[in-house]
Amino acid sequence: MARFPTDALFLIAGPCVLESDTLNFRVGEHLARLAERVPGGIIYKASFDKANRSNPGAARGPGLDEGLAALARVRDRTGLPVLTDVHLPEQCAPAAEVVDVLQIPAFLCRQTDLLVAAGATGKPVNVKKGQWMHPEGMRGAVEKVRNALGSPASRAPRPASHEVAVTERGTFFGYGDLVVDMRGFNRMRAACDAPVIFDATHSVQQPGKGVGGASGGAREFIPPLARAAIAAGADGLFMETHPDPDHAPSDGPNMIRLDVLDALVERLVELWHLTRR
Repeated sequence: MARFPTDALFLIAGPCVLESDTLNFRVGEHLARLAERVPGGIIYKASFDKANRSNPGAARGPGLDEGLAALARVRDRTGLPVLTDVHLPEQCAPAAEVVDVLQIPAFLCRQTDLLVAAGATGKPVNVKKGQWMHPEGMRGAVEKVRNALGSPASRAPRPASHEVAVTERGTFFGYGDLVVDMRGFNRMRAACDAPVIFDATHSVQQPGKGVGGASGGAREFIPPLARAAIAAGADGLFMETHPDPDHAPSDGPNMIRLDVLDALVERLVELWHLTRR
């Protein structure tokens, strides 16, 4: 089962939403090779459903059953642990039968029933911080997951704090832009007693500013923000990646191209070691 280490940089990466096996495997096999150079390893991420799309007509993904089957194939093919979002309490148990990590989307980080259901599976849970929340506000979300992890209904005893992680993905600033407060990593770690991850790709998202009402993004700011986050104390990184982001079905403007990912990650690993000495 995947864990969130605090003594080695780890990466959560993959396409925004599951696509064909060909695309999923292409990204997964690339990440499996890259994982050999990431001390804390890589967790493959892809969503079976994008339930919070800006455009009601946008593609959402293959759905729960087909998506979980696709993630199982990625894990079998690559050997990487896999992560996916869950949006409803009833999705948690079936997802936990397949994936190694459950993720709570930022918009849902205060949904008690969802957090409890995710925790009760006994699987590690990554909770994304809501774009409207201050760092200390995530304490309650983490406690809901931990209390469920230790409840009689849980499939596993209450584990150590590294079974739950929290992710910074930017805070709304005005309309259509996000900012990252680098003080937030230490504040959120202290409040939640949990590893803190930086979502370098959704933090450059520009909600509602894309073509046709879809979200836009400024992927050129992914590298400097990721470097700053590592220097500021982030324990891990989250980066969505795609071979052709401009033609991806979801979140293309804020995904990093697969062919430039390795050089950035290698630099970030060096920076992580430098700042922890």
